[in-house]
Amino acid sequence: TSMLRLHDIKKDYIVADSKVHALKGVSLSFRKNEFVSILGPSGCGKTTLLNIVGGLDKYTEGDLFINGKSTKDFTDRDWDVYRNHRVGFIFQSYNLIPHQTVLGNVELALTIAGISKKERQERAKRALDRVGLDNQYYKMPNQLSGGQCQRVAIARALVNEPEILLADEPTGALDTITSVQIMDLIKEIAKERLVIMVTHNPDLAEKYSTRIIKLLDGEVQEDSNPFKEKDEIKEVSVLKDETKTEKAKMSLGTAIKLSFTNLYLKRKRTSMVSFAGSIGIVGVSLVLAFSAGIHNYIESMQDDMLSGNPITIAEEAYDASLLLESTSQQNIVQAIKPQNGYVNVNSVVDYLLKMNEQKSNIMVTNDINQQYIDFINDMPNEYYSDISLRYGIDPTNNFYTNFKVNGEDEGEIRSLSSIVTNYKEVLGETEEYSDLAPFIDLFYDSVSQAPGNEEYIRSQYDILEGKVAQEANEIMIVVSKNTDLTDIVLGELGYYTQDEFLNIAYKALEDEKYNPDTDKRQFTYEELLGRKITYYPNDTVYNKVVTTTGTTTRTSFTYNYLEDLETFENGFELEIVGILRAKDVISYGCLESGFYYTPAFTSKFIEDSMQSEIVTYLNENDMDSFSTIPNDKNPLGNPVRYTLSYRPNSDGEVKTKSATLGRPSSMGLLSSMVGSSTSSTLAGLKTLTLRDLGGCNIASEIRVYPVNFEQKGTVIDYLEKWNSDSDITLSNGTVIKVEDRTDITYTDQVGLIISMINTMIDIISYALIAFTALSLVVSTVMIGIITYVSVVERIKEIGVIRSLGGRKRDVSNLFIAETVMIGLFSGVMGIGSTYLVSLIVNLCLKPLVGFNLASLPIVQAVLMICVSVVLTLISGIIPAKSAANKDPVIALRTE
Repeated sequence: TSMLRLHDIKKDYIVADSKVHALKGVSLSFRKNEFVSILGPSGCGKTTLLNIVGGLDKYTEGDLFINGKSTKDFTDRDWDVYRNHRVGFIFQSYNLIPHQTVLGNVELALTIAGISKKERQERAKRALDRVGLDNQYYKMPNQLSGGQCQRVAIARALVNEPEILLADEPTGALDTITSVQIMDLIKEIAKERLVIMVTHNPDLAEKYSTRIIKLLDGEVQEDSNPFKEKDEIKEVSVLKDETKTEKAKMSLGTAIKLSFTNLYLKRKRTSMVSFAGSIGIVGVSLVLAFSAGIHNYIESMQDDMLSGNPITIAEEAYDASLLLESTSQQNIVQAIKPQNGYVNVNSVVDYLLKMNEQKSNIMVTNDINQQYIDFINDMPNEYYSDISLRYGIDPTNNFYTNFKVNGEDEGEIRSLSSIVTNYKEVLGETEEYSDLAPFIDLFYDSVSQAPGNEEYIRSQYDILEGKVAQEANEIMIVVSKNTDLTDIVLGELGYYTQDEFLNIAYKALEDEKYNPDTDKRQFTYEELLGRKITYYPNDTVYNKVVTTTGTTTRTSFTYNYLEDLETFENGFELEIVGILRAKDVISYGCLESGFYYTPAFTSKFIEDSMQSEIVTYLNENDMDSFSTIPNDKNPLGNPVRYTLSYRPNSDGEVKTKSATLGRPSSMGLLSSMVGSSTSSTLAGLKTLTLRDLGGCNIASEIRVYPVNFEQKGTVIDYLEKWNSDSDITLSNGTVIKVEDRTDITYTDQVGLIISMINTMIDIISYALIAFTALSLVVSTVMIGIITYVSVVERIKEIGVIRSLGGRKRDVSNLFIAETVMIGLFSGVMGIGSTYLVSLIVNLCLKPLVGFNLASLPIVQAVLMICVSVVLTLISGIIPAKSAANKDPVIALRTE
């Protein structure tokens, strides 16, 4: 086949409200070595055809074959590699980068190809020597004549030894004598490769070309030497070794070098921009140097933080005071002083033992009993907004909803936990997705109990649709501030079909199985609301199985993950009745993103479960869980199992998998994350506890939400009464004696955070935020504008880089590097000014106050330089993205 073949190529442009047909079905084949001239009047599609052959522009219809390979499925990356390795461009206006030397311009294509510095300099010099510029390596483009500039362009086009050389009016800007020289050079090149030249000069075409193709109105009118079938024998060889990995990627060092050169040539403007950017850094640094406290700022955040960090009493908790004490210790194990001639032993065993001792001291076990719960419930109402009792239940095993494999499937009623297991199995079917499967366990535990106080929830959350769930048969959705839910949560609740869920993974991994038609990234409120979830009690979903082998009787339980209407009884239907989102002023709400049932349902679940067979069995055998992990009470491991039926894809056959019910062990998840060789074994470790099953009617955790930060102290004082040395009399007259109580440790997360912050920082006030934010924002916006101006000034350079095979990311990196350097200059200038002002202030005021009033630590100075870089980096993201998205064809035409 021919080296290059165009089959029925069509190209349409949208101009205003109309469509322009630039090419109307062009079919051409080209030989490996020939000089082809494409003739035609202006607007006939010559340049468009050339740009399509060169990969700068993309055809609307048809196909372009390179060495017999279709380009229909070429990605942007494939086109970048193609332009860098297969094609060389010669432009009418030369398109040299003005702030690069002649050698630098020619080297650029090799740099993008990833060639080492030494080799690319040697090859660039050989290319320049070939075009007669052996003594012009280090001149700038503005020091050359037009003919010399075109020779540089030819050298740049040839330096990567492309198979195809494309010339767009190469002599259009040259005088007659120079034009002859350039055409003689191109004709010589055509002896060893395919040259396609666009021109409107028929005399030039007749004199130098071996083949002339005439275009008119986007169609081929005449071909003087068309490719014929007999030519196929001559075209079987391929110039490039396609077994080698070709790449096109500009190094970060090249991007920095190009950007630095540009900034240096415009150094006056760079200095002014850096100075303006440093003003905000000076302001922030001076305030940090003078600042004496952060308390005002923290107090403004405390009430908000209480919502997301209530006072918590749990069966197992950390003692906050001991935790703070342990974090303040610098060394757990005393190091031995170094001594010449000796190598000390760093005792890891000693360290681990000390760590374990500290952990044992910090971790406490609370005896939460009914007396303590009565004591908590007797707390005066004005102290708190809500008291939430948590029992550690896991109703996902008892919640059932409709699950579909695909959109046409009628579906079947499955439990939420089995739906998650189904997704893990189908993801784990293939090698490329198997590593993803264990991570689903990190995200699926998203169904939990909401606080019971509707007014408290309404004070923090906007109701987007519906209402706040209050009844036992009501569930509500809480979305994030961005109004989203995770795909895993939506999949667990059955909103996604299996095909739609897997399609998300296909898209993320750029798999060929990705189907844009099933890419569902949004749900309407109507789709989410009203969905029914059926709750079935334990005796319906867990079957007791007693087997006798000889004299040994073994009792186990199986799990019915799939609803069987004949055997499933006592179903209780729940409906999703509301969608909530945290108010804009709330940073730490009492509800995270997910699905929430009510305390009323929790009471029903526990009431149903307490007398169930599976709970009774655990209680009678003095077991607190079923587990795959053997223990004293369960020496063989006695998990609750079920056989899951699933289809890896909608067309595949049904497979079965033996699954274990329960929460995955943290060790199993950790081993999967770090790639442990035992991860497959550890990942199967699961535990189904008595609390999961609703077998405990005493709360395992109590959350108290104080009304505000002031009342938090009152709540803590009340809780401390339990640990006092006197009897407690409740409002109903009940007396709880000292000897009947054990100390209870509560966790005050907010108090812990504030205490830790107060040890590190003195004062941050709203004045700091108000004073610094404006100057930093102004500096950031200004640098963003300057970067955008730089983009406009360097549009042609963008086009050149793209034509040489540079990626969009390379163009983006070019301007990101520029903003980073400006940010670095601004930061260094700002910190230098801060130290100078601090020195003057201290010299003037130290005699009055007795100490250095301003002192910016080195760490904070480095941090402020980093802040300067980050802010300018942020400011440059939009301009850099704009530059990366520039059409290379349009960019090359820009003057």
